[in-house]
Amino acid sequence: MDWWLTLSLILGALLVLMMLGLPVAFAFLAVNLVGAYAFLGGTSGIEQLVINTTDALTSFTLVPIAMFMIMGEVMFRSGIANDLMDTLDKWFGKLKGRLAFMAVGGGVLFSTLTGNSMGAIALLGSSLVPEMERRGYKKPMSLGPIIGSAGLAIMIPPSALAVVLGVVAELSIGRLLIAIILPGLLMAVLYALYIWGRCTLQPDLAPTFEVQPTPLRVKVEAGIRNILPIGFIVFAVVGVIFLGLATPTEAAASGAVATILLALAKRRLTVENFRVSMFESANISVMVLLIVAGAVAFSQLLAFTGTTFGMMDAVLSLPLNDHMIVLAMVLTVVLLGMFMGPLPIMLITLPIFVPVVEQLGFDTIWFAVLFLLAIETGSTSPPLGAALFVMKAVAPQGTTMGSIYKAAIPFLVCDFVAIAIIFAFPQIVTVPVSWMFG
Repeated sequence: MDWWLTLSLILGALLVLMMLGLPVAFAFLAVNLVGAYAFLGGTSGIEQLVINTTDALTSFTLVPIAMFMIMGEVMFRSGIANDLMDTLDKWFGKLKGRLAFMAVGGGVLFSTLTGNSMGAIALLGSSLVPEMERRGYKKPMSLGPIIGSAGLAIMIPPSALAVVLGVVAELSIGRLLIAIILPGLLMAVLYALYIWGRCTLQPDLAPTFEVQPTPLRVKVEAGIRNILPIGFIVFAVVGVIFLGLATPTEAAASGAVATILLALAKRRLTVENFRVSMFESANISVMVLLIVAGAVAFSQLLAFTGTTFGMMDAVLSLPLNDHMIVLAMVLTVVLLGMFMGPLPIMLITLPIFVPVVEQLGFDTIWFAVLFLLAIETGSTSPPLGAALFVMKAVAPQGTTMGSIYKAAIPFLVCDFVAIAIIFAFPQIVTVPVSWMFG
């Protein structure tokens, strides 16, 4: 059977099952089992697929997923995230658009702590948006910064999605976690510049209001009490990798321990909080691992049937230069993000895209960063980006999807600028990785 016909049958069945409402993990499981039986020699093909998938799931590279989930759950349930917002509130003082800047600052901080973009939107949206609108902030400046900055959780370690990408694409998790740091900070800077420029040109979008002056001593004390300890967690995750003290897997575990110790030190980690945190993180981790298992089996199914090599030959024969092929892949991910969640996009496209990128001779870590940027952009893109619906759920009554779409568009432009910069200057990704790993 021709490769394109095999691909059509496999992808078509997968998309139909997902459109029927079957969970992603089970849709992949069904397609993989039927595909292995039909294309790989019946039950012997299924047995081989199970063996290969089991080997992939027993890899220690998957441990960070569970550890990062524990970090996020403990952080939110212990109230440490709210302490961060209170401290930022004191620091920004009378700055024009201060609440919008708080959203960006909060997005960066929560990203370094939780790696959960939807959780960040829920927290920031429920806590900041009502206050913004009470102060007279218009929709573009109350909704937009939260939608944009919460997506930084994908781009700043710890990022569970980056770990999944590394496993599916068979890339170094450590290199990938280091590679996304500067692009994530670049996005935060672009957001802040846009907010500053928009508030300067249209002051009515973020009217100034009287803020009770906070003495410098109080600001310093709040920073020492609530921000400085976060440095302990950041060091436990990223610092130990930089210093060569731990592998990414060990760093994820040390980050989880550091988060629990901080919650204990603040006397916020009750037995009930700990129990719920462990239960919820295990719940999410199991589903993610099921999806990863499906993705690994799916990649092998494509490879064993010759579909991967057929697609590579077809793409490489296109009348486009190499950079245009990569750009077309990135834009495809953005477009898919308007209609699908990040995980299905990753699991469907990576087995196709990564071999092509390798064949073209590009740095796969650089492409992986572009891929994550595109996923983040897609998740906040109208009409069906998942982040937009989370914002709708936590926004004040009367907020329409139209107003959410309009607020998100300028931050999408910032995302596209970031993609263009990373595309044009891959050194932003490759130099830190080379400096760390040689």
